Amino acid sequence: MSTSWPARNWCLRWAPKRKSSGTYPKMKLTALLSSLLLTCTGLLHAGAPDSAERPNVVIILADDLGYGDLGCYGHPTVKTPNLDRLAATGARFTQFNCPAPYCAPTRASLLTGRYPFRHGLTGNPAPDGQRAEEDSLHLPTGEITLAQLFQQAGYATGMVGKWHLGHARPEWLPTRRGFDEYLGILYSNDMRPVQLVESEQPIEYPLVQANLTQRYTARAINFIKRNQSRGFFLYLAHAMPHKPLAASEAFYRKSGTGLYGDVMTELDWSVGEVMKTLRELGLEEKTLVIFAGDNGPFYGGSTGGLRGMKASSYEGGYRTPCLARWPGKIPAGHTNRSPAVMMDLFTTTLNAAGIAPPADRVIDGRDLMPQLTSDAASPHKVILGQLGPRVATIRDARWKLHVLPASDQRSRRAPPGERWLDPRGPDGVTILAPAEQYSPDHYPGLTNGDAPAPMQLFDLESDPGEQHDVAAAHPEIVVRLRQHYENLMQAAAESPAPPPS
Repeated sequence: MSTSWPARNWCLRWAPKRKSSGTYPKMKLTALLSSLLLTCTGLLHAGAPDSAERPNVVIILADDLGYGDLGCYGHPTVKTPNLDRLAATGARFTQFNCPAPYCAPTRASLLTGRYPFRHGLTGNPAPDGQRAEEDSLHLPTGEITLAQLFQQAGYATGMVGKWHLGHARPEWLPTRRGFDEYLGILYSNDMRPVQLVESEQPIEYPLVQANLTQRYTARAINFIKRNQSRGFFLYLAHAMPHKPLAASEAFYRKSGTGLYGDVMTELDWSVGEVMKTLRELGLEEKTLVIFAGDNGPFYGGSTGGLRGMKASSYEGGYRTPCLARWPGKIPAGHTNRSPAVMMDLFTTTLNAAGIAPPADRVIDGRDLMPQLTSDAASPHKVILGQLGPRVATIRDARWKLHVLPASDQRSRRAPPGERWLDPRGPDGVTILAPAEQYSPDHYPGLTNGDAPAPMQLFDLESDPGEQHDVAAAHPEIVVRLRQHYENLMQAAAESPAPPPS
């Protein structure tokens, strides 16, 4: 295996020593204060459930998963029996949202319980971005992550897969943000260099992406087995079905539904293997398992009839599948149709484990257990959707107001007779089927409907595809949602700034 990184990478300029050597770089004051706060939090919760009572937590996050990509969400051809079984023996949301329709801001919100405008990561870090500043984007070190809280509570914490919360400096990496161990790609699998990192060191480049789902699954199972006698928090952030799509030989051309179907079949297999491991170890009833997507789909996926796609402010960009299973706690076959948002997973998992969230900052997430166990209404009056640093949408259980003109992010089609080429091509030995990658001709969502304009209002109850602007017919709803938006923005402006980097 090769371990070479480009010269610009921090790993060639700085070789971090492990904690046992006692030679960590000097910590910033904010990081030290966060560490002290976490220690105090752990002391305050010394009376929380002991390791024999508290649940394990497994969060599985798929990358660019469409709302309509699973059988249990209505896909007509893609087969996902293990995920369908997870829904049948647990709970399913039909109105689960991400706070931003692309990767890094949503992942930061999952791990902090806060909207992107609070935690400060509103764009995607990229080592090969068009702008130099993309290389230095990261989750501010003053933010407290879910992994840090579980770690302080005595849990074993492991992460496998896509990080995407900062890669250029050692202090931004998973093992400095609460994870005992890490294996994965530090950003998206179409960003160069696509290399596998273990702990804080690159271990393989170039990387065969066709084997990623298999390798991530094996590492996740290994982590569970090694920590079966201790409470554990596992964050399994799969690369698929983010482009470039890749499936192993065991699944390639086996689904009968194209490369996307092959990838989804393997992703479904992975979830099945994790669930089988929990069952064989007698941990099913002691483990809360959550499966979700980070945002809407890219070409080849399915929004299930919603408008737009990834990076769009229509529902196809924001709404994703979300399933949860905890035998004895969550009733089998339950469906909740009220809105929830990614930050809720932060609060829900902490509450399940008897761990308090940080008390020194606004936490936007709410406990979803009432929704997971009943027809309870959403704990949120409204849910916001961002595009970059700006709030683009605000919605409640029925109505959605586009504060900004809606964006559908439709790429230019290739000229007649020419094959569309992804401007960010794959790196190294990455994909099994380069000629089978999907193009704008395989747009995942609806493309018709009223043209975008500011302050459009859609009735998601009768018009989930956001086809008809009804703002003129319901001016009172526009006023109410706009007032909610302005109040939230004013409160955010008056609240303390996000902890510095």
